[in-house]
Amino acid sequence: MDATTTLSTRAWIDRFIAAVERESSELTELDRKAGDGDYGTNLRSALRRTAANLDAEPSESPRAVFTAVSDAFLNTGGTSGPLFGMWFREFAKALGADVTTSALAVAATNAAAVVQRLGKAEVGHKTMVDAMVPAAQALADAADRGVDVHTALAEAARAARAGAASTEQLLARRGRASYVGENARGVVDPGALTVAMFFRAATDEAPA
Repeated sequence: MDATTTLSTRAWIDRFIAAVERESSELTELDRKAGDGDYGTNLRSALRRTAANLDAEPSESPRAVFTAVSDAFLNTGGTSGPLFGMWFREFAKALGADVTTSALAVAATNAAAVVQRLGKAEVGHKTMVDAMVPAAQALADAADRGVDVHTALAEAARAARAGAASTEQLLARRGRASYVGENARGVVDPGALTVAMFFRAATDEAPA
């Protein structure tokens, strides 16, 4: 049985914003080693725009919250901004008044597929997809088992974290990191790490 939850998506996004603020220097440094160094700045800009959107039109509706996040990213520069914008758009489309494990599974699965199509990336290419796909699979598995939302999100957070960690030794095949070849090996992809931070923010789960 797939029960609804009292999970506040606004609180989830607020925790995500706070986590990015704390870790933005690390994200920028990772991008400096494997990209052009503007990732952390662009991410903070998108999330500050998100906060402004949410403050301007306060709502606890999951659809409204994720629409605000999506709109903010779609209006942010860089390669990753529009991709994250389209990713979050799928969460806005799938989540209604209540958050369920099944709805999250649909959202994450559709969202990962959109990013893969637009970015032409697969798991193993050292991109955000390396965390998005495992998280989506974890949510789909949780939905099949009928587990509660908090358990499902904790499983997604662990899967995303493992996916992000797996990028460290990969040779990038997509994105700007692919331009620097072996120099990007040994560097965790900042986009994948951001996805892991997003799911972690939903749960307040302590690191394993």
